Amino acid sequence: MIYLDTSAALAQLLAEDHHPPDEVWGVMLVSSRLLEYELWVRLHARKLARTHGDAARDLVGRVALLELLPPILSRALEPFPVPVRTLDALHLASASFLKEQGHPVELLSYDRRLREAASKMTIALSPFCV
Repeated sequence: MIYLDTSAALAQLLAEDHHPPDEVWGVMLVSSRLLEYELWVRLHARKLARTHGDAARDLVGRVALLELLPPILSRALEPFPVPVRTLDALHLASASFLKEQGHPVELLSYDRRLREAASKMTIALSPFCV
């Protein structure tokens, strides 16, 4: 199972030079419900909702979204091994929750700080991060 961070989802959605390879979209993808909100906020900020809205809905539809359950929110209140931003803390807490539930999870992110924190939390990094 791959935990899809917003940085990788946006790279795919905006067809950036460095985006997830096609094989990523054939495996089980999961993310926090935050993914949907972050995508739309960024699309609106760039005035791309009209041109990229269908693609955003399709991308989100391919991802199992994990709600921000109380154990996830509680974990996000705890310290992380490196300084992280608020939304990154919620993504890391979500991935950690999945791992604690016994799911083999790999983080796919292009955010260096997020990958560093995940690695120190023993959350596997997807080979597609590079």
